[in-house]
Amino acid sequence: MSAREVALSALIACRKQDAWSNSVLKTYIARSNLDRRDAALATRLCYGVLQNRNALDFYLKQLLMGKLRDLHPAVRDVLHLGLYQMYFMDKIPESAAVNESVALVKKYCKSVKNAPGLVNGVLRSAARLAGKLQQPESLTDRYSHPEKLIQLFKGYLGEENLEAMLRANNETPETVVQVNTQKVTKQTLLEHLAREGVGAESHPWMENCLILGATGSIEKLDAFRSGEFYVQDAAARLAVDCAGLKGEDLTVIDCCAAPGGKTFAAAIAMGGKGRIFASDLHEHRAELIVKGAQRLGFQNITVSQKDAAQSWPEMEGKADVVIVDVPCSGYGIIRKKPDIRYKDPDTMKDLPQLQLQILENQSKHVKPGGVLIYATCTLVRRENEGVVEKFLKAHSDFTLTKLPLPEVFGNENTGMLRLLPGQYHTDGFFICRMQRKKRL
Repeated sequence: MSAREVALSALIACRKQDAWSNSVLKTYIARSNLDRRDAALATRLCYGVLQNRNALDFYLKQLLMGKLRDLHPAVRDVLHLGLYQMYFMDKIPESAAVNESVALVKKYCKSVKNAPGLVNGVLRSAARLAGKLQQPESLTDRYSHPEKLIQLFKGYLGEENLEAMLRANNETPETVVQVNTQKVTKQTLLEHLAREGVGAESHPWMENCLILGATGSIEKLDAFRSGEFYVQDAAARLAVDCAGLKGEDLTVIDCCAAPGGKTFAAAIAMGGKGRIFASDLHEHRAELIVKGAQRLGFQNITVSQKDAAQSWPEMEGKADVVIVDVPCSGYGIIRKKPDIRYKDPDTMKDLPQLQLQILENQSKHVKPGGVLIYATCTLVRRENEGVVEKFLKAHSDFTLTKLPLPEVFGNENTGMLRLLPGQYHTDGFFICRMQRKKRL
């Protein structure tokens, strides 16, 4: 399949199967054996359509002779792809966008009467009227976020942060990786990546962190296969840094750990010493941690399948650090998983109850004087500060402690940090550091 076919197939699968675009895309790209350039194009097209679906429909309503709701779903997908190339990308000729879209609709919508003619006519009109159509005014149409979600964000972030965050959610996400300093230096990794044709630059404030250029399939890079780096956003790495893993002979627990980024960050921070117990609820996800640790060459990680909502009696009061990155609504990573925005927020209202249960049970493993890190990749109070406040109210033996943050964050430090997408070159994230009081 071509890059455009892969993008269309992924969009159709997301719509029909309610599948997640990132996993579907990865499957289709691998199956089609796309090269680096086409893999990047397929990803940009699929994510771009999902990120701008409302805006694309806003334009389609002005271009169609009939009603938008009467369009065959697959024809609508093809029109979305064509319009996105014409209105949101600047390196694809209009003729290519039109002709390739007509070819796609001929192949995928054979049973739809006059589909090729409709697609050809609509896209040629779009080319002719570029810059002349009415522009979307509402935040819902302009940034393609459902109104219910916008109101949820507004209540948490405030009016002053809202539009910048919505805009950031529609940007192309950066590929951020962490250097495995147990194997290579940052400079050596930069040289190895350059040899493979991958450009990279240092993250503005996170040490041994790189932002990569176009990579295609990262798994095919020799530097990845040899364990010289792993993929992890700076915000997730910061959560581990906030634990202050300086000593070598430490015991660390990382629950809900798959695919293993925080576990690996802890192993590097500990210099490969100490003991790290990583677990995940699902066996196949726990296996991802095992494979990652093997690739990176870490020997101090023990992986198991465990339910984080249950305590581990043998480890109660024995961990120097417990990292609790709970299952959440994921609203901080919408730019990486654009379809998250279309999930009904009401279906996630029970998450805080599960998050608190996990936090309470994992806190039992922290030794007196030890550190408890609570983290999410979401942007709603009920899953962040709300959970922490309930926990602290019920557990007087824990207290908030200052986060050891880089200078870029300034001096204000309450023990809780909220990061908005793009604000500090990170995903949206929440980090809280608590310490268990020492016994008298």
